[in-house]
Amino acid sequence: MKGSVMAGSTGRKTVSVSRGLMMLCDICYEQVFAENLVDQRNFVSDHEALFDTICMGCTDINRPLVDDMLGSSE
Repeated sequence: MKGSVMAGSTGRKTVSVSRGLMMLCDICYEQVFAENLVDQRNFVSDHEALFDTICMGCTDINRPLVDDMLGSSE
Protein backbone atom coordinates (compact mmCIF):
# COMPACT_ATOMS: atom_id res chain seq x y z
CA MET A 1 0.00 0.00 0.00
CA LYS A 2 3.06 2.23 -0.11
CA GLY A 3 2.47 5.32 -2.22
CA SER A 4 -1.29 5.15 -1.86
CA VAL A 5 -3.07 8.49 -1.96
CA MET A 6 -5.79 7.31 0.41
CA ALA A 7 -3.58 6.84 3.45
CA GLY A 8 -6.23 7.71 6.05
CA SER A 9 -4.82 9.97 8.71
CA THR A 10 -1.17 9.40 7.75
CA GLY A 11 0.61 12.70 7.26
CA ARG A 12 -2.27 14.81 8.46
CA LYS A 13 -1.87 17.73 10.85
CA THR A 14 -4.30 18.71 13.56
CA VAL A 15 -6.02 21.82 14.86
CA SER A 16 -8.07 22.00 18.03
CA VAL A 17 -11.80 22.66 17.94
CA SER A 18 -14.36 22.78 20.73
CA ARG A 19 -15.08 19.04 20.47
CA GLY A 20 -11.55 17.70 19.98
CA LEU A 21 -8.84 17.54 17.34
CA MET A 22 -9.54 17.86 13.64
CA MET A 23 -7.18 16.19 11.17
CA LEU A 24 -6.36 18.27 8.08
CA CYS A 25 -4.37 17.66 4.92
CA ASP A 26 -1.36 19.92 4.33
CA ILE A 27 -3.25 22.20 1.93
CA CYS A 28 -6.18 22.76 4.29
CA TYR A 29 -3.85 23.18 7.27
CA GLU A 30 -1.94 25.91 5.44
CA GLN A 31 -5.20 27.56 4.31
CA VAL A 32 -6.56 27.62 7.88
CA PHE A 33 -3.42 29.48 8.97
CA ALA A 34 -3.48 31.79 5.92
CA GLU A 35 -7.04 32.82 6.83
CA ASN A 36 -6.05 33.35 10.49
CA LEU A 37 -8.64 30.90 11.79
CA VAL A 38 -6.34 29.61 14.56
CA ASP A 39 -5.11 31.36 17.68
CA GLN A 40 -1.70 31.03 19.35
CA ARG A 41 -2.76 27.67 20.85
CA ASN A 42 -3.72 26.24 17.43
CA PHE A 43 -7.42 26.49 18.41
CA VAL A 44 -10.17 27.31 15.90
CA SER A 45 -13.11 29.07 17.56
CA ASP A 46 -15.13 29.71 14.35
CA HIS A 47 -15.98 26.18 13.25
CA GLU A 48 -18.31 27.39 10.50
CA ALA A 49 -15.45 29.29 8.84
CA LEU A 50 -13.27 26.20 9.28
CA PHE A 51 -15.86 23.97 7.59
CA ASP A 52 -16.13 26.48 4.72
CA THR A 53 -12.34 26.39 4.31
CA ILE A 54 -11.49 22.69 4.39
CA CYS A 55 -11.78 20.31 1.44
CA MET A 56 -14.31 17.48 1.12
CA GLY A 57 -11.61 14.93 1.98
CA CYS A 58 -10.91 16.63 5.30
CA THR A 59 -14.63 17.00 5.96
CA ASP A 60 -15.15 13.29 5.28
CA ILE A 61 -12.27 12.09 7.46
CA ASN A 62 -13.61 14.22 10.31
CA ARG A 63 -17.29 13.41 9.65
CA PRO A 64 -18.27 12.32 13.21
CA LEU A 65 -16.68 15.47 14.67
CA VAL A 66 -18.19 17.74 12.00
CA ASP A 67 -21.66 16.23 12.49
CA ASP A 68 -21.34 16.58 16.26
CA MET A 69 -20.35 20.24 16.01
CA LEU A 70 -23.03 21.11 13.45
CA GLY A 71 -25.69 19.40 15.56
CA SER A 72 -24.58 21.22 18.70
CA SER A 73 -26.37 24.31 19.90
CA GLU A 74 -23.33 25.43 21.90
